[in-house]
Amino acid sequence: MKTLQTTLAVLALVCVTSAADAAGTDTYPNQLVKIIVPFAPGGGSDNIARLISSRLSERTGKIFIVDNRPGAGTNIGNEQASRAEPDGNTLLFGQVTLSINPHVYKGLKYDVRTDFVPIVQIANSPSVLVVTTSLPVRTLGEFVDYAKANPGKLNYGSGGTGTSVHLAGESFSSLINAKMVHVPYRGSAPAVTDLIGGQIQAMFDTAPSALPHIKGGKVRALAVTGNKRLSSLPDVPTFAEAGRPDFDAPAWYGLLAPKGTSPAVVTYLNTQVNEVLRDPAVQKQLRESGAEPVGGTAADFTAFIAQENNRWKEVASTAKVSAE
Repeated sequence: MKTLQTTLAVLALVCVTSAADAAGTDTYPNQLVKIIVPFAPGGGSDNIARLISSRLSERTGKIFIVDNRPGAGTNIGNEQASRAEPDGNTLLFGQVTLSINPHVYKGLKYDVRTDFVPIVQIANSPSVLVVTTSLPVRTLGEFVDYAKANPGKLNYGSGGTGTSVHLAGESFSSLINAKMVHVPYRGSAPAVTDLIGGQIQAMFDTAPSALPHIKGGKVRALAVTGNKRLSSLPDVPTFAEAGRPDFDAPAWYGLLAPKGTSPAVVTYLNTQVNEVLRDPAVQKQLRESGAEPVGGTAADFTAFIAQENNRWKEVASTAKVSAE
């Protein structure tokens, strides 16, 4: 009798939970959804996040907005997102620093493996080595020669200590055995502004952030990471083509929710974002900005983050980068 009562209780709980989840997707979202971007406005992450949030709003008839929370190498925004209510109304526009920061910062107050639920990978992006137009170099080879001939005099910027842009610079500096000085900013946009103005001389920027300035002639592109040239920058060689096949620094973007978020909400958001990414107009915009749309399941994204964690652990160790 007790066994029967227990079984019935379990079945009742399952039914109630399933009904609650179903009801959640019927009404979700019932208020505006904030997508935290841990960078300042105007950078590559911000631009892609705004494209996706705008299309989600159009598709669902609900309001999705970008909430910029820059600083501390994305840790400010990441931490705030991890502490948000798990109701699906606050999400994180995560990117590669989620796989980097555990190996760079001590005492992080969040853990991507336990404090977030991956929803979907949105895009991948190569990095581009860009220099100020006043720097007397036009090829990657000339850049290497200049860096070696001027140790400690070539300043490169990034969106913050421990970001992929920072680690890319440290990694390349180590590969060519030439000292370059890192100058961190609160996001890639202000770093690019100083690059254009000549306050810094170089940047290993993500393609979506750098592309408008390259096309506008405000900075000069020397090489791109990845195994093929960008369709939006057909005249810029890959690092491999320019003589450095040993260098790579990919970036990625994806959507995550705080732990405890309903599986039904995660599935709903995964479905909506995948539909957005199937839109030819969105694919065109992403590719024109230097990003490649990805999509896929939440499980795919979870496995990808674990893989990236291993990759950047090795890079951070080799570059000997640490931050407080």
